Amino acid sequence: MKKFLIAGFVVIVALAGIVFFTLSNLGPLVKKTVNTFGPEITKTRVEVADVSISIFSGNAEIKDFVLGNPKGFKSPQAMKVGSIYVDIDESTITKDPIVINRIEIDAPEITYEKISGSDNFRTLLKNVQGSAKNRKTEEKAAPEKTGQDQQGRKIIIKDFIIKDGKVKLAMAALGGKQITAPLPDIHLKNIGEKEQGATPAEAFEQVFSSLYTSISADSVTNVLNAGLKKLGKLKELGGAGLEAGSESAKKAAESASKTLGSAGDKLKNLFKKD
Repeated sequence: MKKFLIAGFVVIVALAGIVFFTLSNLGPLVKKTVNTFGPEITKTRVEVADVSISIFSGNAEIKDFVLGNPKGFKSPQAMKVGSIYVDIDESTITKDPIVINRIEIDAPEITYEKISGSDNFRTLLKNVQGSAKNRKTEEKAAPEKTGQDQQGRKIIIKDFIIKDGKVKLAMAALGGKQITAPLPDIHLKNIGEKEQGATPAEAFEQVFSSLYTSISADSVTNVLNAGLKKLGKLKELGGAGLEAGSESAKKAAESASKTLGSAGDKLKNLFKKD
């Protein structure tokens, strides 16, 4: 009996050691994954300064996230975030798909840059959509090969939240002056769940579609246009100001939703907000 108790104790200690080792090394792994595959998906600079993991809860904090601008845009970055909270289901870390219970982006600073009839987030969205499409093609051509790398692993995100964000308009006509507007909060649910997991590129595509919709919302463009009017800058945009772009954003979101299934079903979850 005593031998069984000792053996049981040894097994428990060994399992605890494995869990501790896995979680303690998860932070650098997440950082490396973001910094490596992020640029492949967005075709821009993507960096995080640090990732800290709580050994006891499995929760992670991604610090100083920066999303660079596409070529042709002059702002230092498209978005920066001081802290991103991630709650990973640690029991799925070694499985496929990995289940992420919650990702919460708090107070992102978004730079919305307009040039030559386009903008940086529309360009980013096209880049992400192209990456998701290419990834899908690669999976069909060589499913075993793509399944072996980190980007080939699927994820499910139960709750994705962006809150208390701020949109800053960047235009050459502003001459360094700032116009800002609050970003509507976003709450996406069950990304990749119906498909038993989405690739990171597919998940990025859904997130960016929703983000672009929020940036293009009337509540944002109305505030930015009011700022342009106050500064006397509307004439640089032909007098009409910024277009809300709601139809363009909606079509982009529908395109993203079709990647993973029925557009109608996806949009019900994709644009559900608290």
